[in-house]
Amino acid sequence: MADLFHYFHINVPPGKVFESISTPGGLDKWWSKKSSGKPALGEIFQFHFGPEYNWVAVVSKFIPNRAFELTMIDADQDWVGSTVGFRLADKNSTTEVQFYHTGWKEDNEHYRISNYCWAMYLRLLKRYLEFGEFVPYEDRLNV
Repeated sequence: MADLFHYFHINVPPGKVFESISTPGGLDKWWSKKSSGKPALGEIFQFHFGPEYNWVAVVSKFIPNRAFELTMIDADQDWVGSTVGFRLADKNSTTEVQFYHTGWKEDNEHYRISNYCWAMYLRLLKRYLEFGEFVPYEDRLNV
């Protein structure tokens, strides 16, 4: 199996980061085109990324302001069964973010492309929270 990890800081308190990673309104600001779901353990999230990319995940970890994780149950073949998660730590009103996308079946081309895309999306999360920058979905991987 292959796993992805990205660790970085965001200069806002953990509560603001948690809202942006665990609610449809927050996720749609930096990752998904449109999502729905309830941020609670065992709840289902639906993600729309385009005509052929309607994915479903279950909330597999939920610790307010500390951890949020989704297990992908209907997605691209390489993503099914993988987990996308965040661990947050308060560091004097800034947030240490430990992002992971674990459970990849193999280190293939899609794994490497997703690693790059996650870095781009996580940068958008940081820029949105620190500076209020919003990038339309269609432009997110080009900024």
